[in-house]
Amino acid sequence: MNVLVVGSGGREHALCWKIRRSPLVRRLFCAPGNPGTAAVADNVDLAADDLQGLVRFATDEKIDLTVVGPEGPLCLGIVDVFRQHQRLCFGPDKAAAEIEGSKAFARELCRRHRIPGPNYWTFDDHVQARAFLDNREDGPIVVKASGLAAGKGVTVCRTSAEAKVAAIDCLEKNRFGSAGATVVFEEFLEGQEVSLITLTDGQTIVPLEPARDHKAVADGDKGPNTGGMGVVTPVALMPRMAAQIESQIVFPTVHAMNREGRPFRGFLYAGLMLTAQGPRVLEYNCRLGDPETQPLLLRLQSDLVPYLLATAEGRLASLEAPVWDPRVAVCVVACSGGYPGDYRQGLPIFGLDRVETADDLQVFHAGTTRKGGDLLTAGGRVLAVTALGTDVEAARARAYAALQRIEFAGMHYRTDIGRRP
Repeated sequence: MNVLVVGSGGREHALCWKIRRSPLVRRLFCAPGNPGTAAVADNVDLAADDLQGLVRFATDEKIDLTVVGPEGPLCLGIVDVFRQHQRLCFGPDKAAAEIEGSKAFARELCRRHRIPGPNYWTFDDHVQARAFLDNREDGPIVVKASGLAAGKGVTVCRTSAEAKVAAIDCLEKNRFGSAGATVVFEEFLEGQEVSLITLTDGQTIVPLEPARDHKAVADGDKGPNTGGMGVVTPVALMPRMAAQIESQIVFPTVHAMNREGRPFRGFLYAGLMLTAQGPRVLEYNCRLGDPETQPLLLRLQSDLVPYLLATAEGRLASLEAPVWDPRVAVCVVACSGGYPGDYRQGLPIFGLDRVETADDLQVFHAGTTRKGGDLLTAGGRVLAVTALGTDVEAARARAYAALQRIEFAGMHYRTDIGRRP
C-alpha cells in the first residue's frame, strides 16, 4: 500500500520511521517532511495546511492511507476534505478535533459529562478576567490560551499578579494571536503528571503505554512551559489508578464525543494529573504527543500500520492488543538557544555522523533543514535523541551519551529527563 504522512516535526519523523518498517507499505511519502524523514520516505513539497494540495496529491499518487501528525490540519478539517474526495485519512474530523482546538470546549465537555478535571473559569474580556483575579484568594492558578498555541499557551502562575500578566499577554497583547482570544483559568492541581494516548475508532479503545512528558524548559521543572523537553515511558501506575483512568476518563471521553455527535477516530491524548483524589484531565490533544511519539514508537514491537488502517476504517476491534518492548525508553530534546522564546535558525549541526543509531537508539529530526550539504537548525526543538535501556538509568545513559556527540551553537537540553519522582 501507499502511505502519506502529513507534518514536518519529530513526531512525523518517528511515524515515518515506524511505518517504513511495515511489510505492508510499498511507497511512503511525507509532506512536507524534514531531513530525517527524507532518509525513510519521499518528501513532498506541500505544506501541512495545504488541504486541497494534499488531497490532490493523494488522489494522483493513489495513496491508500494518509496519516496526519500535527493538530493544525486536523483542526482545519483535513479529514473532512479527504472524506469528500473518498480518500482514507487517519485522524479525527474537524468537529472531533475541537477537543484540542478549544480548551474552553474541552472543559465544558468534561463538565457536561462529569469527567474529572480541575475547576475552571473562562474569559474573553481582560477587565472581567482581572476582576476575577482581584476577588479570589491569592495563590497558584493556571492560565491557558484556549486555542492552539504550539504547547506554549499554558502558564502555571504562583500568584494572582502573575496570572494577570499571563492573561494580559493573551487578551490585550495578543501574544498567541486568535488562540489567546479566550483564556481559561484552571485550579492548580498537585500530583504526578502522566500522558496517556489511546487509539480509538469511536467504539473500541487501545491504550498505548503511559508516558511522562517534561514540559518546563529547565531542570527541576523550572522556567516556562515548552512543547516538551523529553519523555520517559513506561510510567508505573498503581492498578487502582490505572482502572480509574480507564473507567473515569478514557471510556467516558470517547462516549461523550459520540453522544455529542462528534465521534472521535484517531489518537486521543489525555494529559493527566494523578492526584490524591484520583486522576484529573489537564488537557486533551487530538493526535500523538510530541515528543511522546518518539519513545513510544521505539518501544512498539507490533506493526503500526494495521492499527492505523483499522482505526480509519472503523474496525479496531478486529485486532489484537499491540506488543511492547519491556525496556524503558528515554527521549531528550535538544533545543535552540533562547527557546521557548526567540532563537536563531540556520545554525550548522555537527556530530550526527558520530551517533551509531540502531533499533534501540534513534535521533529523530524535529526542527532541521538541509541547505546544500549542510544540516541546519530550523526550529526551537531541533532533535529528539531516544534510547532504550533495561531500566531508566540505562536508557538515560545511552540517550545522553549520544546527545553529547551532537553540537550546534546555543544548544541546550534538560539533564534530568526521567529522574522526576
